Amino acid sequence: MNDIEKKLLRVVTIIFGSLIYSIGVNMFIIPHKFLSGGVAGIAIICEYLTSIPSGYFVIVINIPIFIIGFKIIDKEFGIFSFIGMVSMSLGLIFTKTVHQLYYLPDPLLSALCSGVLTGIGAGLIFKSRASQGGTDIIAVAIKKKYGISVGKMTFTINVIIVAFGMIMGNLPIAIYTLISMYMYSVVVDKIIQGFDKDKVLFVITRDSNDVEKVIAEKLGRGVTYLYGEGAYTGSKKKVIYSIMSSRQIEEAKRFISNIDSHAVMSIMDASEVRGKGFKPAVF
Repeated sequence: MNDIEKKLLRVVTIIFGSLIYSIGVNMFIIPHKFLSGGVAGIAIICEYLTSIPSGYFVIVINIPIFIIGFKIIDKEFGIFSFIGMVSMSLGLIFTKTVHQLYYLPDPLLSALCSGVLTGIGAGLIFKSRASQGGTDIIAVAIKKKYGISVGKMTFTINVIIVAFGMIMGNLPIAIYTLISMYMYSVVVDKIIQGFDKDKVLFVITRDSNDVEKVIAEKLGRGVTYLYGEGAYTGSKKKVIYSIMSSRQIEEAKRFISNIDSHAVMSIMDASEVRGKGFKPAVF
C-alpha cells in the first residue's frame, strides 16, 4: 500500500469512526440528557439550552482552538484532527433524528451503549493518528509547551465541563454520565491497544540458553538478557526479558516449566509497546 492509499484509508477510517461516535451521542446520550466531556460535552450542553444540533457548536468552538493549536502541534496530526472534527460535526448534524428510529428507554443500558459506541468511534479516530479536535488539541498543545500529561489535562477539562453540566441535571444523570465515560475509556483503550494485550515476561533460570532458544524458535519472540546478582548468594544471574502476547505467554510458561520446573517467572502487563515487531505508534 503506497502513501496516498494509506492516507486515504486514514481519512475513511476517521469518517467512519465519526459516524459511529455521532450515532452513539444522538441515539443514547441526547435522548436521556446525559452529559459528556470535551468540546462535544460543551456542544451537548449548548444543544440542551438552545435545541440547536450540537454539531454546529462543535465547529464554532473548534475554529479558534485549531487556529491556536496549529502553531504548536504536529501539522499532520492537526490536519487529520481537523478532518475528524469536521466529520464528527457533520455526523452529529445528519444523525440528529436517529433516536426516532430506535429509542432505548432504560437509562443504564443507554449509558452503557453510548460508552461503547462513542468509544469505538473515538478509538478508530485515535488509531488513525487523529482526534476530534477540541480538548484533545488543547491537551496536546499544553503538553508540548509545558510538559503536563495529556491524560491529566483531558481529565481536568472534562471534570470542569461535567461539573458545570450537572447544574442543569441531577445526581442520577451525573452517575449515568460517569458510567458512559468509563465505558468510553475502556473501549477506546481496547480499540487502540487491541484485545490481545502484550505482556512482559521476566525469567530467572539455570537453563537460560535453552529458555532463550525456545522463546525465539517456538514463539518467534526476541529475548534480552539483563544481568543481576543474588542478594544472599552473591551469584551472577542472567535475567531473561521478553515481550509477547497474552496467548504466547501461556505457551511460554508451559515451555519454560518443562525446561526448568524451578524457574522463577514474573509477568506484567505492557501498557504500550512500540518498535520493530510490534504495532506502529498511534501518536
